[in-house]
Parts: sequence; C-alpha cells; structure tokens
Amino acid sequence: MTMATAAIERPGADEYIPYYGTYIGRVPDGDLVTQLAVQSRTTADLLATVPEARGDFRYAPGKWSVKDVIGHLSDTERIMSYRLLRIARADRTPLASFEENDYVPAARADRRTIADLAAELQAVRAATLALLRGLDAEAFARRGTASGKGISARALAWIIAGHELHHLGVLRERYQVG
Repeated sequence: MTMATAAIERPGADEYIPYYGTYIGRVPDGDLVTQLAVQSRTTADLLATVPEARGDFRYAPGKWSVKDVIGHLSDTERIMSYRLLRIARADRTPLASFEENDYVPAARADRRTIADLAAELQAVRAATLALLRGLDAEAFARRGTASGKGISARALAWIIAGHELHHLGVLRERYQVG
C-alpha cells in the first residue's frame, strides 16, 4: 500500500531565499505531483524533436550547449531531490551548495546523445515522483539548511518544477528548440 500523497502546498516566502521565488513563481497552482508528471512527458516530447546535430548548439560563445542544458536539468533535479529527501526525513545536517558551472563541463554531455540525456532526465524525474508520492504533509513542512540558507522540503519540490520550466523556456527562446 502506498501512502496517500499529501497535497504539496505552495511554499510561503519564508520557506526559501528570494532567488528561488523566480522558479516557484513560474509554477501554476494545482496538484504539483500531477504537474511534475505531465511536465516530464512534455519535456520528453520536446527533446524528442531536437535533431542530434543541434545538440552541441550554443546560442552565444561561452554559453551551455543544448546537451549541457539537458544534463544540467538532471543534475539539478538530483541535487534538489536529495536535499528534499534529507530534509523530509528530519535530517538536520546542513547541506552543501553546488556550483552548476563546475558540474556542466565535468558532466561531458557532449559525449552523449540527446536521446540518452533525455532518458536520464526521465529516470531522474521518475525517482523524484516516487519520493514525493511517499511523503506526507509533515514531511513536506520540514525545514533544513542548504547552501547556508533555510529551506523547506515543500519549497524544494516547487523549485524542481520551476527550474525545469525556466530552462525549457530558455531552450525554446534562445536555442530555438521546439
């Protein structure tokens, strides 16, 4: 028997630093777990339209490639989900920050196909959804510290959704994907 997923209420502004408000603000009201599941399918459909030859495209010198952006989405969701897990499980250990600009070149996304990167992103999202479906309202309300700042498990779930929405917008607008 699975635990009934608690509705993941939109976090209050005191549950995250203002920087994350941009991501959270992109997410429409409603059932967040359903939105994340739909978003996963929408993202997979979008990435399936990108020709492999376009994977190394950068819209400006020094910017990430299409493949880098996809890899970044997976890395960031993994990290945010890990933080969410630790906080939801009442782990009070402060969680380290991460530097995305160090992760991207180290990931070597250019050595992979778009399809492989997209499949990894799908797997990461499936794991995130499984985690979220097993949490209750008390777990989502727990707070911890990440990157030296206070944050709630609930806020991390909303950040995951908003972060992907942000980068999908960038892929569409600056990379002409879709």
